[in-house]
Amino acid sequence: MSTDFRELQKKNKRSTRWLLLASFFLVFFVSCLIELVLTGFIGFGIFALIFSGLLTFFQYRKSSSLALRATGAIPADPDKYAQLHNLVEEMSLSSGLPKPDVYIVIDPAPNAFATGRDPDHAAIAATTGLLEKMDRNELQGVIAHEMAHIKNYDIRVMTIAAATAGAVAILADLFWRITFWGGLGGSRRNNNNSGGGPQMVIVLFAFLFVSVLAPLAAGLLKAAVSRSREELADATAVELTRNPSGIRMALEKLDRDVTVVRKTSHATSHLWIESPDDHEKGHKGKRMNDMFNTHPPLSERINLLRAMEGLPPYQS
Repeated sequence: MSTDFRELQKKNKRSTRWLLLASFFLVFFVSCLIELVLTGFIGFGIFALIFSGLLTFFQYRKSSSLALRATGAIPADPDKYAQLHNLVEEMSLSSGLPKPDVYIVIDPAPNAFATGRDPDHAAIAATTGLLEKMDRNELQGVIAHEMAHIKNYDIRVMTIAAATAGAVAILADLFWRITFWGGLGGSRRNNNNSGGGPQMVIVLFAFLFVSVLAPLAAGLLKAAVSRSREELADATAVELTRNPSGIRMALEKLDRDVTVVRKTSHATSHLWIESPDDHEKGHKGKRMNDMFNTHPPLSERINLLRAMEGLPPYQS
């Protein structure tokens, strides 16, 4: 199994490089289009190039703190949340990794996530709902699952994907504010003065790309966080705890719980052990969301764990 982990870590490091490159070009292209709408031409492409490079570097260095801030996570007091700290330390020793920083999210929905760029710069966050609704055995399974993401270097890809999706969302919002405050009007005037229509076509394409295609591309980048990573993290949790019932019972409890984490978004949904997007049952856009879902169904994950224990299939 150790060989499999080393290969997985190498694969995830390669995925990170490609993700950073794709993130850079996506942000660069969106920046150029915004500049086009704002100025009517693309003569300052060097600005977009520098901006994209700095943003990509910032994503890599600060994506962990951004993810924690976006979810409202705060440092977990060692005295008040002694059990959580003890379990994180226990799983750190079991995995042979440094103890990550421990955070808490004040939210009644049971959930947790790990973030960071490597095991030396990692953090685990759990909701207050998770601590209230899980017993020690189940909570240990959840913490082991998140420690597995750190061990497998999943966190690096996951946090960068979250930062990229967030950056594109910010740029798209900036785009609309610019056009609303006269960017498109300026382009129209320039177009009328030049007596031609090509520039207007380009501006309309910019609308289409920034409004539809860029968020779609960001979703595809986020989907680079393979669904198999969750199942592998479940299996690794069993290896760390030597107890398949902990993570299995935790997932069954998550499947039965209907509460959803309040402070989250599509940009960070893939970080959680249970994606908040999975609760969008009956939503008319759920079929499209499923195409970009980074988590397999909970029932599928539960049945894999039940098979390890020789139990019958799970009935949700």
